[in-house]
Amino acid sequence: MNLPNKITLARIFLTVFIVIFLLFPFYAININFPKYNVSGIIVDLRYIIGGILFVIASVTDLIDGKLARRNNQVTDTGKMLDAIADKVLVNSILVIFTWNGFIKPIIAVIYIFRDEVVNALRMHAAKNGVVVPAGVFGKIKTFSMMSGLSLMFFYNLPFELINIRVDEFLVYFATVLSVVSGIEYYRKIMKKSVK
Repeated sequence: MNLPNKITLARIFLTVFIVIFLLFPFYAININFPKYNVSGIIVDLRYIIGGILFVIASVTDLIDGKLARRNNQVTDTGKMLDAIADKVLVNSILVIFTWNGFIKPIIAVIYIFRDEVVNALRMHAAKNGVVVPAGVFGKIKTFSMMSGLSLMFFYNLPFELINIRVDEFLVYFATVLSVVSGIEYYRKIMKKSVK
């Protein structure tokens, strides 16, 4: 296993840790994270810590791809692992944020439904020896969603101070792009399968 793939696996393990950290009932063991008032916005330290970890996990998505291309270590396994790591990271946080009321349920439903359809297409294509990497819309979608979720972790600061919901805009934009990129992915698979 090459270094880019190890970094991708590390992202998956970090995602598991983030999910446990956000969902664990710390109150049951008498641990309470402090909350701070930032210009009238109540900020929970637990989400700030979770946000820092999420940003670290998101940045590894850039690092593993750049390393793989630079060192000529791009593999089909790496492409598959990278797609899985992205979906596990983003979809887990989408579910948690939906549960906590930060995101409307329809956003999570559309985004995760699209991912499941693409996963099914990906598996079908792999059986026929076809591997289709993420297209440009898919990459913009992932970047937009990760950026939007990162801002949500940090309570949309500093934009919240001037009442501009950049976090929500990026999440909605990414959701629209998820549908567009899903169609793009389907077309690519159909082209490769016909050949």
